[in-house]
Amino acid sequence: MNPTINYYNKNASDFVSGTINVDFTATQNKFLDKLPENARILDFGCGSGRDTRYFLEQGYQVDAIDGSEELCRLASQYTGIPVKHMYFQELDVEDTYDGIWACSSILHLPKVELLPVMKKMAAALKRNGIIYTSFKCSEFEGERNGRYFTDFTMETFREFVAPIEELSITEFWITGDVRPGRSEEKWLNIILQKN
Repeated sequence: MNPTINYYNKNASDFVSGTINVDFTATQNKFLDKLPENARILDFGCGSGRDTRYFLEQGYQVDAIDGSEELCRLASQYTGIPVKHMYFQELDVEDTYDGIWACSSILHLPKVELLPVMKKMAAALKRNGIIYTSFKCSEFEGERNGRYFTDFTMETFREFVAPIEELSITEFWITGDVRPGRSEEKWLNIILQKN
């Protein structure tokens, strides 16, 4: 069993209670503003289901997946839709989504696995589709508190994603962590578009 997934299965309830009520509307709306009406969204690593539920409430069609069976169970209860248990590497659709929301999720993949997954994400997007994703802002890669993390700065991410020619970075910004007591942790937020 992957240690990161194991961590989320064991700590699912605590993770959900720590993230479900975080107000993330500024970032959610920034993403939604770039989508067409009735857009189809993939919540790619949905965790508690917080963002899935918000997107559903705004009238969007949402598919949600997570690699932790326990989080899938809790997120299904919270969102009222079935959350599919699936690993990022198993994404295998083309030209399906207007937007992919990968909030603090694909950062758990080592770089060697992340690049092929991002290529699959690009394939899964419709033309001009967008991806929102976020990473901790540093140059660290490895295990931290029982989970694997790949961090990026804007410079290292730009270099990393360059081989995926169909994706271009349209926007990025740095934020403090929105969870109480963690504002000193910096996050890199990125919006990419499929050309």
